[in-house]
Amino acid sequence: MSVNLLQIRNLHATVDGKEILKGLDLALPAGEVHAVMGPNGSGKSTLAYVLAGRDGYEVTEGEVLFKGEDLFAMSADQRARAGIFLAFQYPVEIPGVASSVFLKAAVNAQRKARGEPELDAMDFLKRAKALLARLGMDEKLLSRPINVGFSGGEKKRNEVFQMAMLEPTLAVLDETDSGLDIDALRIVAEGVNGMRAPERSMLVITHYQRLLEHIVPDRIHVLAGGRIVRSGGKELAHELEEKGYAAFSDEKSAA
Repeated sequence: MSVNLLQIRNLHATVDGKEILKGLDLALPAGEVHAVMGPNGSGKSTLAYVLAGRDGYEVTEGEVLFKGEDLFAMSADQRARAGIFLAFQYPVEIPGVASSVFLKAAVNAQRKARGEPELDAMDFLKRAKALLARLGMDEKLLSRPINVGFSGGEKKRNEVFQMAMLEPTLAVLDETDSGLDIDALRIVAEGVNGMRAPERSMLVITHYQRLLEHIVPDRIHVLAGGRIVRSGGKELAHELEEKGYAAFSDEKSAA
């Protein structure tokens, strides 16, 4: 039986004094990919930000265990070093900071936290270029400021590239598919699928079933009104496609 890498119990969280998460429960076993689907305003991004430790998101009740440890006892940077990665729905631009400088520092900070030797410049570039080729991205990205002048698809692929370089234990993808055409979606999905591993879990947050045709999750959860109201297999995505989210909004507990 798989051990839960992430265990969320009765999670309540507020933003600007407004309660968004209202008793959310979710278990994510090691090695599995789970999808969280829900309408706008249901709390999907709030869940992602709470897990990553973003400022402004206040947890008022409940607990989250990551590898059996209290997640809320860790600062945001401690969570990142422990192996939690968040792919943003809207990746930010950081002028003046080359992607290679940022990513090499991040990779080596994680390696140091794991007790592994840091990568020198040559090893880092060799690994980065191999991953860029796999994602169909130009090596020039490494010398460009982070996300500056990138198209929407380039930004999302860059998030997957960063994830592949960092090799997180838990990857949270916050609507990585939004704004992507079918070709970019396929490239992003291939990058995510290439990261599947027995020791790694992924939480894929999305509105649409189309992403799940490329990234087939082990389990799907429907988030509505700040709670998980239904959980199931891939057939649940098709049910959502047919009925819409309104059919699930009144359900009280996960199956």
